Amino acid sequence: MRGTANERRPWTFYALAAFFVLFVLFLYGPMIVIYVLSFQGPNGGLTFPLNGVSLHWFHALIAQERTGDIAGAFRRSIGLAAMVTIFTVVFSVMAGLAFRRRFAGASMVFYMAIASLIMPGLFVSLGIGLVFQSLNMQPTWYGSALGAQLTWTLPYGLLIMFAVLGRFNRAYEEAASDLGASNWQRLLYVTLPIVLPGIIGVALFGFTLSYDEFPRTVLTAGSTNTLPLEIWAMTTNVTSPALFAVGTVTTVISFIVIAVALTSIALIQRRRARRAGKANESTTVS
Repeated sequence: MRGTANERRPWTFYALAAFFVLFVLFLYGPMIVIYVLSFQGPNGGLTFPLNGVSLHWFHALIAQERTGDIAGAFRRSIGLAAMVTIFTVVFSVMAGLAFRRRFAGASMVFYMAIASLIMPGLFVSLGIGLVFQSLNMQPTWYGSALGAQLTWTLPYGLLIMFAVLGRFNRAYEEAASDLGASNWQRLLYVTLPIVLPGIIGVALFGFTLSYDEFPRTVLTAGSTNTLPLEIWAMTTNVTSPALFAVGTVTTVISFIVIAVALTSIALIQRRRARRAGKANESTTVS
């Protein structure tokens, strides 16, 4: 039977399968090459073949041998991404809740909020940098760069919250009000727990977009570099696999953040399913 099924498959099936395989290799091949070359031996270079296998170039990042301030840039990027995540979550949730009710000028406010998505990031960075200079204020990674990155993350967070709250069943809130819950109790114990997976998604977007943002940071970070800026600087003066080691480390950090977010969402869904099962059992017994 299997042979008959395979014989019936048209040639387009195999052509599409081959195209998909080539696409995956084209997409992930360069990344795999970087990961492999980052484990070169102490005398290894930037190309194949491998001259030994070691963790020498990862240690070089910490010891700052022939590399820039990777440790400091990493701390700044993590701190900036954390701040961007907090502001993005808070403002996106507040804006999403506000837009549940129509108000005068809602459409204009919405289009102004997402207008920054169509602006090239480099021009946003240039504009914010010029404003800080005109005010005699020094651009910093925790000030001007924070504002520049929020023009990138907030629109995405707002769009996600629109999608989440658009599918929210208000019957839960009405039931809570009928049971005597106040507005704050309804928000804290009903609305936010239900939309929590969406909020985690907003946080994930905010962190990942900020962590590797380059155009909106290049002219607003001031005299200190974030990790993307430090990597860009390394491409001009570092000719060792330490550059590949940086790429491997940053990819691992990104995967860890994604895994934590997806695990949190899965645990929330499992807890909800468990509570729903217990509620059904109690209803059946009664």
